[in-house]
Amino acid sequence: MGTFSIWHWLIVLVVVVLVFGTKKLSNLGSDLGKAVKGFKEGVQTEDDEETPTTATAKIDASPVSGETIEGEVKEKSQG
Repeated sequence: MGTFSIWHWLIVLVVVVLVFGTKKLSNLGSDLGKAVKGFKEGVQTEDDEETPTTATAKIDASPVSGETIEGEVKEKSQG
């Protein structure tokens, strides 16, 4: 009684097709596919935009004299 058999799912499928029709169901599937594709492209574009910004934020280890370097002191040095 806990799980449905294949016959239960077939009856549910037939009822859904009779209620909505095949054209609406195919349009729904197409729209869902386009939404998933758009989501994947959006996520990939977001990742591509973030990668160059982190690559350009490189710190130069040899400062030029007279140039102010802004930063945060992590620990106090003796010397």
